[in-house]
Amino acid sequence: MTDSGYDIVNVKDLRKVFGKFTAVDGISFSVKKGEIFGFLGPNGAGKSTTIRMLCGIITPTEGKGNVAGYDIFTESEKVKHSIGYMSQKFSLYEDMTPFENIRFYLGIYSVPERDWGERIEWALNMARLLDVKDRITRDLPAGWRQRLALGCALIHKPEILFLDEPTSGVDPITRRHFWEFIKYLAGEGITVFVTTHYMDEAKNCGRIVMIDKGRIVAIGSPASIARDVLPDRPEADLNDVFITLMKRE
Repeated sequence: MTDSGYDIVNVKDLRKVFGKFTAVDGISFSVKKGEIFGFLGPNGAGKSTTIRMLCGIITPTEGKGNVAGYDIFTESEKVKHSIGYMSQKFSLYEDMTPFENIRFYLGIYSVPERDWGERIEWALNMARLLDVKDRITRDLPAGWRQRLALGCALIHKPEILFLDEPTSGVDPITRRHFWEFIKYLAGEGITVFVTTHYMDEAKNCGRIVMIDKGRIVAIGSPASIARDVLPDRPEADLNDVFITLMKRE
């Protein structure tokens, strides 16, 4: 992990209310430049709502938030162009080819045309899709489509990459390769903010937040959280911690 000593994400008392339902209830945390930061919780805990607020997709109800130097309340468009975002559901155009999807996102992110050739070649090689760049995207296996989505999220060289349950529905080998690449990105100084409910993936994170019912129930390194929550069980893993915390809630 590259630690440059400053926070690239910082939120304070962040809340999001939909009608009478509070999806995120006053959470505070920070993420350092080059960190792999995990955001864990059960379905409906507020993970996706939080990540969408941080990405400038929805406006928070209350609180403060800063991402890549921009205010998530007042500078959401600048946030969007400074980050990469990959949603839990495949969000590219399935009736286009990988090549066409990548070229489309180069335009969306306003990458100068002089750089298009180099960025297209980089994305196709990174995603290992060079041989199928002209196939219709819907015909590709799920893991290949996820690699394409990751390539499009990185096409403009963002400072921070938000991944919302990126390995949901892909096979274990693809998951392993995916995390190997995430570690490589962090080594290059890119901050990775990832939501997941796979506890075995969380051990790859430098620090994690566990959230339930919109509130943070634990924050720290995976090992420190395990020690704090289950001090009498040195053999306990994050699955044990997760079950214990969710029962308390």
